[in-house]
Parts: sequence; structure tokens; C-alpha cells
Amino acid sequence: MSGPIGREARTRGAHIAGVVSCVPRQTLDNSGFAAAFGEKAVDDVVKLIGVQSRRQVLPGVTTRDLCREAGVQLLEKLGWEPGSVDAILFVSQTPDYRLPATACALQAELGASPACIAFDVNLGCSGYPYGLWLAMSMVQTGAARRVLLAVGDTISRIVDPRDRATALLFGDAGTVTAIEAGKDADDAADVAHFILGTDGRGAHNLIVPQGAFRDPLAGSDPRLDGRKLDALYMDGGEIFNFTLRAVPPLVARTFECADVAMEAHGAFLFHQANLFMLKHLAKKAKLPLEKTPMNIERFGNTSSASIPLLMTSELAPALRAGSMRLAMFGFGVGYSWASASLALGPLRVCETIER
Repeated sequence: MSGPIGREARTRGAHIAGVVSCVPRQTLDNSGFAAAFGEKAVDDVVKLIGVQSRRQVLPGVTTRDLCREAGVQLLEKLGWEPGSVDAILFVSQTPDYRLPATACALQAELGASPACIAFDVNLGCSGYPYGLWLAMSMVQTGAARRVLLAVGDTISRIVDPRDRATALLFGDAGTVTAIEAGKDADDAADVAHFILGTDGRGAHNLIVPQGAFRDPLAGSDPRLDGRKLDALYMDGGEIFNFTLRAVPPLVARTFECADVAMEAHGAFLFHQANLFMLKHLAKKAKLPLEKTPMNIERFGNTSSASIPLLMTSELAPALRAGSMRLAMFGFGVGYSWASASLALGPLRVCETIER
């Protein structure tokens, strides 16, 4: 179904069994940037983005490594045999290679059967709700009974350390979510509602201009003059304007689409873009801040991993203890956005580990 905000979809018969997030052990606080940018410049940026520290992978470590650690832990704690996994989806914008798909390597490393479906999805900030919709749709159609959804990014590998707008903002994380078929296909608790949308006219405002197959000099953008073209470029003002246009209507329509009142949701999980933006969005959407958890201060903007990392860092005790309805909102690079309203818990596994 097409709505004013995006495509509206519903899945049934699938639920989340557990989530594990894996973050690098190395913590980088803001003092490390003072020498490069000056203390005042760092303070000015931090007042806006709210990041006090972020996790950063060591050289040679990739998103696949973080997701593998999370996947091993998740399978062990759930008691799932690797051969029982029917599909592995890897959602990221920092894969190991342009080819082959990173999901193929994860299939081998996690010990899944050769009969396992495995493929990559190139999405960033909206990637988790998109991935949930895709995984739950696969379960609904009977293509899979158990799916591992690996979602994460190591954006530190593609930022220019001289660019304070990105170097100070992003952190690294990998997550794996286990989705499985319910015992009763008609169980109302296993119904999830999604809204999915795209506006590619904003693609050039958050981009790594060089590194694939399009010539970065063709139709060059003067904003890129003097910049590292194989590093992430972000037009913060344009991203902010897009977010304020797109996300409040997305929030309102999500509750309408699910036919579940805002008050019936236990928490509202936003992609952790920056602190000022998050507080502004919550206020504009009339959401209570006490039900809008944030962890950007400790982990930075972890791109596609930010929503599941919120679940395992801020909501873990509640999600392990009982059931809760969550609303999730991912938005950013693409431009792309997605939301989900679904009930989950009690989760057998919900934790954050370090690599």
C-alpha cells in the first residue's frame, strides 16, 4: 500500500528472538581531537552533536568482524544450531569488498548450511527497519524460518580525520538480530507494521564520491573541491532540513498505519543522528523524552547499527524481562527512511559485547 510518506507494509508470523551488538573495545574521547581542531572548535561541534566518546575499530577490523562476533554469541545464547539458520542478510555501507557479498563470508564463518540464503543490502541510517521488514517478509512467505539480520557500519574507516563534521560524529558497531517464525501464524503479537520511503534527489548530500565505478569528476560538485574524494562527505545543513521535513510526518503516520496509539508504545527508537536533532524531533513529534532513549553521547552515530544498539544498551533489562511495543525510525543517507511498529520480548538474548 502506498501512503503519503512511503510504502506501507505489514508482516505477520515472524518475531525477534534475540539481539546482540558488538562494539570495539577501543574508546576515543574528544580530547584526542583537540590537537587537530583546537579545543574551542571541538566544544562547538560537541554542543551540537552531543558525542562525548565513540568506539573505533583497530586497523584491519571490519564490520564483518563485529557482526561475526555478535552472531557467534547470539547463536550460542539462543541455542540455535548454525545449520538451522535459513538466511543471513548483511545490511551495511562498509562491506569487506565490492564483491563478493559479505553475507557469503558470514555464512561460512558462522557455520550455516550451504542451503542458506545470503546476500547484502547497501543501506545506512534507515537500514535496520528495512532489514527487519525484509527478514520478516521472508519468514511470512515461507522462504525461511530462521533469519540472522546482520546490521552495522565501521564509518571510522571512511571518514577524513581532518573533517571535524564527520570525524567527531561517527562511531563503529555491528549487530545481529535473530528473527524466527512464530508457533501460531495468526498470533497478533507477531504482526509488524512498516513504512519505507526514498528520495534520491538528496543522494549527493551524504556520499563517498569515489571508490566504486562512477567517475567522481563527471558533473563535479564544487562542495567537494579540496576534499578527499574517497572519504565521507556530509552536508549537515541539508541533512538537518531533510530530517525535519520527513521524520515528524513519518512518526505520526506510523502510529496511524499500525492503528496503535503513541501512548501504547514503550519506547521510541530513533537513528542516533545527533543529539540536537534527536531532541528537536522528539519535541516536534510530541514524544516524551523519557521514552526516547539516546546513547549517542557514549557511542556516537553508528549509522545502520544505532537502533539495535539502543535496544541492547538502553533497553536490555526491560526487553529481557517482558514484552514491549517499540516504534523505530531510521532516516538519512540516500535519502532513505523507514519506520517500524512492533511488539517484542521477552527476548532470550539482548546484550552488548566488546571485541
